[in-house]
Amino acid sequence: MYAIGMCVDERYLLPSLITLTSLADGLAARARREVAIRVLTLDLSRQHVETMAAVARRLGFGSFGLEYSRPDTVSVMADASYITVTTYLRFQFTPSFVGRSHLVYVDADVLVTGDLTAPLHRLPPDRIGAVRDEFNWAVGQCPALPGVAKRWPQLYGRPYVNAGMLWLPVALLGRLRAGVEKALVRGRRHILHNDQDALNLWLLETGAAHPVAGEFNRFELGRFLERGDWVRRVIHRPLRTDATALHFVGEHKPWMASCPNTDDVRTYRAHAVRALRFVGRLGDQSIGVPGGVW
Repeated sequence: MYAIGMCVDERYLLPSLITLTSLADGLAARARREVAIRVLTLDLSRQHVETMAAVARRLGFGSFGLEYSRPDTVSVMADASYITVTTYLRFQFTPSFVGRSHLVYVDADVLVTGDLTAPLHRLPPDRIGAVRDEFNWAVGQCPALPGVAKRWPQLYGRPYVNAGMLWLPVALLGRLRAGVEKALVRGRRHILHNDQDALNLWLLETGAAHPVAGEFNRFELGRFLERGDWVRRVIHRPLRTDATALHFVGEHKPWMASCPNTDDVRTYRAHAVRALRFVGRLGDQSIGVPGGVW
């Protein structure tokens, strides 16, 4: 039994609905009825909460729960160019709220193309499943965690993971929250990528990371290749590979009119049209495409 966890604010409401519609497509109807959707938010309006719950029901998910939450006071936004403090809510899930043995955390800019449950089958009870970050591959060999390899040379070359997809036993949620808070206090000068750097500090200290195959958190690269060739120098895989979860990292999001119209972006926008149809049938006229129209 597992739940899908998401952190959503008003800015990312429609993207979160797009993620949910793609997630539903990757599951058989019977499997969908067993899945719980759990959402943490800072600011969703009552109307939008009701709309999100209704969409989840229409998609066939077994249950929907939402709570208002705030990140710990020590949370620091070193880079707020396109991310808000909502990103820190991923550490605020509790076992009582999740209500399942495991939580699969999914960022709201992910397009799910298959079944996300496979990593749970081999996940140790004291480990958090995560995929190695495709742009920040290793400590000391990328911009992430500045100064860590110099301060702790034994960490040089250790894997650095992306926080956009996580597989967690709920028994670890309290330990995760406390560990990240401690990392933010003790390692503040090493924080560049906000909560993701804090998470990696804790994982490096505890050894609590369990590697998950790259297909479960592939970055969509076409948008970056439209603007330069640097991706080819840093990616450790063929540029075109299968993905169970396609992650639209970076500031050029596929719902923005300014985003390059790659094949994957077109696929994403097809899911967006479906999500908007769901919303339209519910009579909520307040939800539109953030950042522009295409």
